[in-house]
Amino acid sequence: MKQIFARTSNVTRFCAAMERLGKRDDALPGMALVFGEPGLGKTRTALWWAVQNGGVFIRTKKLMSGRWLLEEIVAELGESPAYRTSDLFRQCVEQLLSRPRTLIIDEVDYLAYDARVLETLRDIHDVAGTPMVFLGMDKADKKLNRYRHLYDRFIEVVRFQQLTRDDVTDLAEQLCEVRLTGDALDLIHADAGRFRQVLKWFYKAEVLARVNGLEEIAAQHLNGRK
Repeated sequence: MKQIFARTSNVTRFCAAMERLGKRDDALPGMALVFGEPGLGKTRTALWWAVQNGGVFIRTKKLMSGRWLLEEIVAELGESPAYRTSDLFRQCVEQLLSRPRTLIIDEVDYLAYDARVLETLRDIHDVAGTPMVFLGMDKADKKLNRYRHLYDRFIEVVRFQQLTRDDVTDLAEQLCEVRLTGDALDLIHADAGRFRQVLKWFYKAEVLARVNGLEEIAAQHLNGRK
């Protein structure tokens, strides 16, 4: 498998939303929600974007408290976390004011029932004016919709969808190191609508080609027929 970042229609829509977020009018809030089922490439896409654009990526944890989250943000912003919670908040704001960066908060579902933590993130956004992106699972929009002051600040909402047939074809051209026939691509698309699943099929195709000395893999090979 080629070790590159592959683009899909989900990636294209994510990048377009991030561009609009960065170019928004100063009077508008700068928050975005990106959500969808597991395995569609949300985290991978956000990490790639953060590296390319100097964003700050924070992955929340199941047991994360507000103080723990602030410590993680401060550390990722390049400063040693202070002891008091109020100082941690100040550090976040000062760092983002002095050097504006987009904050990406992954696994936001873990925070969906902790109003104080969510409101703290909203406060950071409001005071520092920094763009902030929440990544969540399939029902993250419904969970966060309970907090109207927060949800009203999402000017971009992107739902990652199952991969299309064109996505599978594009991914094969970008990543797979063996040629796949049309019926092989049809089989993969019918079975796998998620990025991780598609990669497993590509891996299987490459192994079959290597073991059997094949230059092209068809559906019959993937199904175990010669």
